[in-house]
Amino acid sequence: MTSIPKTSRRDFLKLAAAAGGGLVLGFHWESAEAKIMNVIHGGTVAGSDISFNSYLSISPDDVITIFSPNPELGQNIKTSFPMIVAEELDADWTKVHVQQAMLDTKKYERQVTGGSGAIPHSWERLRKAGATARYMLMEAAAKRWSVPASSLTAEHGVVYHKESGRKATYGELATDASAIAVPADVKLKDKKDFKLIGTAVRNVDSKQMITGKPLYGLDFYREGMLFAMLQRPPAFGTKIKSVDAAAAKAMPGIVDVVTFKNNVAVVGKSTWQVNKARKALKVEYEPDGAAALESTTDHDQIFKKLLDSSDPNVVSVKRKDGDADAAFKTAAKVITKEYQCPFLSHSPLEPMNFFAHVRPDGVELVGPSQTPDMARNETAKLLNIPPEQITLELTRLGGGFGRRLKADYVLEAAELSSLIKAPVKVIWTREDDMTGGSYRPAVRYRFSAALDAKGNLVGYKLRGVGINAGNCTREDNFPSGAVDNLQIESIEHKSPITTGAWRAPITNFLAFAEQAFIDEVAMAAGKDPVAFRLDLLAKAKTTPVGAIKYDIDRMKGVIDLVVEKSQWGKKKGVSQGFSVYFSHRSYVAQVAEIEMKKGKPVLEKIHAAADCGVVVNISGANQQVRGGVTDGLGHALFGSLTFKDGAAEQKNFNNYRLIRMKEVPAIDVHFVNNGIDPTGLGEPALPPTGGAVANALFKALGKRLYNQPFTKQEELKGVSLGERL
Repeated sequence: MTSIPKTSRRDFLKLAAAAGGGLVLGFHWESAEAKIMNVIHGGTVAGSDISFNSYLSISPDDVITIFSPNPELGQNIKTSFPMIVAEELDADWTKVHVQQAMLDTKKYERQVTGGSGAIPHSWERLRKAGATARYMLMEAAAKRWSVPASSLTAEHGVVYHKESGRKATYGELATDASAIAVPADVKLKDKKDFKLIGTAVRNVDSKQMITGKPLYGLDFYREGMLFAMLQRPPAFGTKIKSVDAAAAKAMPGIVDVVTFKNNVAVVGKSTWQVNKARKALKVEYEPDGAAALESTTDHDQIFKKLLDSSDPNVVSVKRKDGDADAAFKTAAKVITKEYQCPFLSHSPLEPMNFFAHVRPDGVELVGPSQTPDMARNETAKLLNIPPEQITLELTRLGGGFGRRLKADYVLEAAELSSLIKAPVKVIWTREDDMTGGSYRPAVRYRFSAALDAKGNLVGYKLRGVGINAGNCTREDNFPSGAVDNLQIESIEHKSPITTGAWRAPITNFLAFAEQAFIDEVAMAAGKDPVAFRLDLLAKAKTTPVGAIKYDIDRMKGVIDLVVEKSQWGKKKGVSQGFSVYFSHRSYVAQVAEIEMKKGKPVLEKIHAAADCGVVVNISGANQQVRGGVTDGLGHALFGSLTFKDGAAEQKNFNNYRLIRMKEVPAIDVHFVNNGIDPTGLGEPALPPTGGAVANALFKALGKRLYNQPFTKQEELKGVSLGERL
């Protein structure tokens, strides 16, 4: 499988025409109906304009090309989408090519990467598109050979009539197939008959990535374009007082220095020249006046105050079942604990960047975005032009983790291009990314549990305070529905520090806090932590309290699988910690294993059991789980971004700690094979990791962890965690 270079739709049609004929089949990602949009004969395109928004083409030389509309940032969507089409098509995978589509809201629905939702959204649409093309090819062969279509079979891009020994490739049949009426409906394969889906398939961009071919936004280059870097305020809550750009303007290669909004842009002929000149700027800042210069110590005080607040205008009750206050008054035992997490940088390998060319007749945007339609719409609003006058070409994203859901860096490029009247590419440095970016919100939670004399959980309270976090709880997640008396509350503190979605928003830390707390409650109840959760799930199934928004059987399924694979509770000399979580429609359970070696705890292995429905690409799915576990582990252990007077104290990887290769344990991945449609996998493996590791550390060291990062906590002070930890 290979990927053809990025081209426009017009170039794509020229490419197909040059192949000498064939079938171009368009399929709409919303309706999943395939229709003949253009028939190419002898190098000419016949028919009306293409009005659908994704295309499956089959050329006479048997090459199948598919446009993939969703942004690709490492979640393997650019490989998985065509796999689904090729499965129903019975295509020869070695002859399938995939091409990244440009933004086109008339043809595509949900051209977004976020929320682990791409495969769940497009699964049936893609299958129908492939099945429709296969039907038309089979009908064309039946008509050519004057035999019933039911007597034909297809495999690896070839149609067979076994009775007569005749066969024809899809390329040979493509032109004839263009004359076949498009069926109103098609029969999809039984999932047990899948041959490609569920196998290991190499990423379609692997060769280009390994050989350094242009793929990413940073790779994009246009002859004559300029480069720019922006000096942004060093602290949230400050504004520009004065700018002295004389020295910067005098440096080699510098074209202009422009001040706009609260930024100073240095524009020049190369990134090296621009970066050097930016350092020569003399910019004075002053307090904004409307925003406080907050520090991490301020946030600690804010958390304490709001967790104790009784103001109904401040506290938002998200769920209330029974009478939690009454349950706590009569409880035999009450457990209350608090958990806190810091701000985190997204730290994608590729810093923010975007190209913009604002012309009198329209705007061209090129670069990496998780939400290209939003980027275009915000650009249109900024420039006061219709969105239809803006084109946006997507490059591959060198990581995103939620940071590229925002369009601030796109708007910077568009506004700067409009001011300097030239094409320009804005590039952020790592320091820009870390100090002026959008962070995971800092949050503090207070959990309380009420147990009766038999150790049954009869009351449960959670109050969360988040800094620009919105609702920092997930009130309908487990154990909601399994506790008679439950109350979930959320409080938000508004801050000038910008925050946004960070991989598995909110649940990335909430899962650790919930799962660590449930373990502690289970211990107080004198019960095995896994058995304690299973008892709660059984109660939710037999006598549910309020709405159940999670699938009890699916959660139990991953628990049972990870218990089996990890041999839970049966290993000697191994401290095991358990965690299970539901997020983004999927379920993941984990068991972390720590062994004491020469008096030091070493994290040897993490077992993960995932239920994401049908696994499209087992290779990609394995990497998604391993990547999620590693990401969750690294940030739970080390990640921390702190502020002093509104300024980030960590500016690069010299003092913002990421996990290292030698610290990653063995990760054992298993999938529940329940045959349901895919439910997403980009984020669900991350949330359970912190809880599993924290619970294993407690068993190994007898110390509970309540805050992240773990390695900076008093509970582990003086404890050597071993090479892997």
